[in-house]
Amino acid sequence: MKYYILFGPPGAGKGTQATAMVEKYNLHHISTGELLRKEIAAGSELGLKAKSLIDAGALVPDEVVEGMIESEFKSIKDVDGFLLDGFPRTTLQAEALDRILAKSSESVTAVVSIMIPDEMIKERIRHRASIEGRADDAKEETIDNRIRTYHDKTEPLVAYYTEKGKYHEIDGTGTIEQVRQSIFDTMDKF
Repeated sequence: MKYYILFGPPGAGKGTQATAMVEKYNLHHISTGELLRKEIAAGSELGLKAKSLIDAGALVPDEVVEGMIESEFKSIKDVDGFLLDGFPRTTLQAEALDRILAKSSESVTAVVSIMIPDEMIKERIRHRASIEGRADDAKEETIDNRIRTYHDKTEPLVAYYTEKGKYHEIDGTGTIEQVRQSIFDTMDKF
């Protein structure tokens, strides 16, 4: 089983590329937001716990999200692997993921990180905001905060996975097709 993690700042094209990665490599895409909504809709024990926290305005603790991901790993069959998007976001979460996978003698296969310069992030978020009518994303301070948050949270993970030899950076500045080919060239090595 393959376990890929998809990194990239807002506007890097993760959503666009994830669809192609899932199709080409027969992966199950795990987005933490979608997973939470699915568990809540199913009325599972984890979903009910998450719903009560969200309804109270609290963040869902790591152990609840980790439990949902572990459950997904166990319940999804007929795939060649998983593509994690939005998890892990911290070194503690990365260590928890390692422990979850170690239970079945597995480990993270690779981290695919689509990187674009901060100025391009700003351009893409502004463009997306104008198309989708998202006024909040058009504010400069909002965009700057999203970029800062991404760097603050992700850079420790880059070091964590680089040290393990799992981190692979993709230049996200090309066309969708060029970026996709770079991703596939990297993933074909595994």
